[in-house]
Amino acid sequence: MHFLLLYQTAPDYLQRRPLHRAAHLAYAQAAVTRGELVLGGAVGDPPESALLLFQGEDDSAARRFAQGDPYVTAGVVVGWTVKPWTTVVGPDAAHRVSLD
Repeated sequence: MHFLLLYQTAPDYLQRRPLHRAAHLAYAQAAVTRGELVLGGAVGDPPESALLLFQGEDDSAARRFAQGDPYVTAGVVVGWTVKPWTTVVGPDAAHRVSLD
């Protein structure tokens, strides 16, 4: 299954992000290595939020990630939510639908 972790960034996100970016990226890479995090990044130009795509049997990896993420603990991210995402199209879709 797939899960989206949606981040609400602080109003001064762009100013504060550099102080915590290396720790955040190392934390994210560890989740990639464990096979939990598929994709992640800021949304918008300039960034106004962020999305991270997780995979697993349930949303626990996404929730654990948010709770320990340096961006969250430092207040660079001021709110987050996890939502299940029913993926149906594409080679990595969890619930592939075929019209054949």
